[in-house]
Amino acid sequence: MTQKPKNINSAAETELDKVQQQFEKFDTEVKEMTMDRMNAAPKEEVESQTKMSQDEISKTKEHYLKPHKIISSKEKFNEKYRSDYNFQKEYVNFIAENKELIGESIDMWTKPFPGVPSEEWIVPVNTPVWGPRYLAEQIKRCLYHRLTMKETPTESTGVGIMYGKMAVDTTIQRLDAIPVSRRKSVFMGDKSF
Repeated sequence: MTQKPKNINSAAETELDKVQQQFEKFDTEVKEMTMDRMNAAPKEEVESQTKMSQDEISKTKEHYLKPHKIISSKEKFNEKYRSDYNFQKEYVNFIAENKELIGESIDMWTKPFPGVPSEEWIVPVNTPVWGPRYLAEQIKRCLYHRLTMKETPTESTGVGIMYGKMAVDTTIQRLDAIPVSRRKSVFMGDKSF
């Protein structure tokens, strides 16, 4: 904070000291929010946008995605990761959902490994598509943490209960990729995505 005014009475000075203490307490609470704590925050439950039965999914025309733009890489590919790359580039069947801009296509860039080209993908939403596993996994990782202020009782004095503000966070899935099981399962990794 800035410096205190010079000509103030004692009551105003005590109020400024209280505000300074509350600000410092809030600052320490925000600094304590590590990524581990944020990742452990509860996910906000949102209903799926895609309302398709298995029969409707099986009748839809298969749509295979291709990169919209490709930018080559000057880096050399590390051959130690060739098997991982081959696994990640396998095409999987999924339904993409845009939970922030409902119904709008997803436009994103991918570069799963150093030495492979960067690719721009335009993914239609709310319909089954085939795309590389690394694209589906990147869509699945699109989330953010919402920090909100909440009135909670902090301490009890002889006069009454004092209320303070505490930072609380929730995790919100911005984009989502839902596996489609019209055939055998193609999500056979050690993680679901």
